Amino acid sequence: MIIYDPRYHTFESWAALMCELFAGQQLAIPGADTDWRLWGAGLKAIDIFANEAIPEPYQFDDWQEWAQALFGAMN
Repeated sequence: MIIYDPRYHTFESWAALMCELFAGQQLAIPGADTDWRLWGAGLKAIDIFANEAIPEPYQFDDWQEWAQALFGAMN
């Protein structure tokens, strides 16, 4: 499965693309006040990701490091 590369994005723009990519999963589109770790945990709970060894967002201090690790694990 191919997901969006987070480089050159803000969290909001990257996460909105991910919401579009997985529209059938009804992920919440994040806003400026969205906790990226909580949003990432929601993404990880989607059945598509549940069976994959994707990184835990709570193990990262920066959303882009986590998203890059996710990108590397999925692509």
